[in-house]
Amino acid sequence: MPSLFSRFGSGTRTGGDEATETARNSTDKAPLEGSDEKVNQDVKGDESIEVASVSGGAELSFEEDVQGGMGRHLGVFSCTMLVIGKIIGTGIFSTPSSILSSVGSVGASLLLWVLGFALALSGLLIWLELGTMMPRSGGDKVYLEAMYPRPKYLATIVFTMNAILLGFTASGCIVFAQNILIAAGQEHTRWVVRGIALGVIVAVTLLHGLLPKVGILVMNILSVFKVAILSVIVVAGWVVLSGKTHIEDPHVNFRNAFAGSSNSSNDYATAMFKVLFSYAGWSNVNNVMNDVKNPVRTLKIAAPLGLGICATLYLFANIAYFAVATKQEIIDANVTVAALFFKKVFGEKAQRALSVFVALSALGFWASNWPTGKSPLPGLIIHLIPSIIVIIGPPPAVAYPFILDIEGYPSQIINLFIVIGLFWLRYRYPTAKRPFKVWLSIVVFYMASAVFLLVAPFLKPANGVGDTPPLPYYLYCLVGIAIMATGFIYWGVWRILLPKVFGYRLQPRKVQLEDGTFVTLFSREKVE
Repeated sequence: MPSLFSRFGSGTRTGGDEATETARNSTDKAPLEGSDEKVNQDVKGDESIEVASVSGGAELSFEEDVQGGMGRHLGVFSCTMLVIGKIIGTGIFSTPSSILSSVGSVGASLLLWVLGFALALSGLLIWLELGTMMPRSGGDKVYLEAMYPRPKYLATIVFTMNAILLGFTASGCIVFAQNILIAAGQEHTRWVVRGIALGVIVAVTLLHGLLPKVGILVMNILSVFKVAILSVIVVAGWVVLSGKTHIEDPHVNFRNAFAGSSNSSNDYATAMFKVLFSYAGWSNVNNVMNDVKNPVRTLKIAAPLGLGICATLYLFANIAYFAVATKQEIIDANVTVAALFFKKVFGEKAQRALSVFVALSALGFWASNWPTGKSPLPGLIIHLIPSIIVIIGPPPAVAYPFILDIEGYPSQIINLFIVIGLFWLRYRYPTAKRPFKVWLSIVVFYMASAVFLLVAPFLKPANGVGDTPPLPYYLYCLVGIAIMATGFIYWGVWRILLPKVFGYRLQPRKVQLEDGTFVTLFSREKVE
């Protein structure tokens, strides 16, 4: 039986003698020439899934892949907090304005948040099957490598290029800039917003690159800010809805809630990208499975629990926004919806104070450099470059929604390929052990939704210009496709063109890092 797990490794680096390409190893199931192969049975069922361990070669066994770092130390509570901390970000404080602007009505906006939860839950259940079937760190990349082993390394490179080019931290910086200007009582001029955003992104890059342990501490503190602020909004919304505050009619937006709803598929697809951005993070545990105690059981509990808590808070937060402000006020608020809420409920002085906390929470956007506590500054600078481009490029008024749309489109392409790959895995390994198997109806629903989200943005929106004028409404789709295409081009140059032109082949080998983690390095070997 061909090995499913044998195509996975802990990491690869390529280029030069020892390159820095951040991708997982996806070598062939066959051992390298001249090496001895040992096969371990990792998952036992009617059909065993083999895990190849190649002595002296680059193939990593299951034991080597999960070795290193801090070991299996994350339990249900920690993993639940990983999901909650990843999901709750700038989205819930900033996207309700553009979502309402796209769909045109309060009722449609709230329904999208519910539908977004349904889509996120469907995706979570699909990723539960994959995560419990392949309990290794890496998430999407591990699954793509299992589903698409040919051409060799293509899935790895395309996914990695997508992660690098879409590793934007720009959205959080823009939210920080606009909220901090509100706190300071200053006008939101174009270059002031850009200047603050650029300064913040450079500062955070240097913080994580030069003082990684301090960076982790700061990010953890800011994560607490996000949850606390969202909780304040939810509770204050309940009080307002009781009718015992100075808000005259907190229920006005809920009467004829669907009045003015858009009839354009483009508007709903574009708005859904922003909703899904706000829910992004439900698969966070899949990315760190090597560090999870009893990974199958923990993933089954923590991921749905974390997503459910966030979805409940999100729905109540949106109701709170609509209870306090009019439709037009929310649309005009742009990315400062939370600041508008604080002003309407607590007054201008409180708005300025609380806007500082919203701004600070927007900085909690960087992925943790745990478990090693070491963040390579060159790698962070690679992420910095595209973020600077999208901060300076589009006008600040449309920069935030444009960034979210660009992030969302390629993600749906990857999701579609993963769902298609799930069908292939079921066909190729029908009796392999699956501790959880998602229902077929959910898979079909998720796949149909992904297709809709990829096609609908090309249809003309109701207003003819979309939510990022003067940029064409379809531009973010083209940019997203171009980013995916860049991965194919890079793979062709790195894997085929350069070795052929310069007469070398890429030779993989295993290396163990200081913390015990195994990675695969690539070196260039001259072809005689």
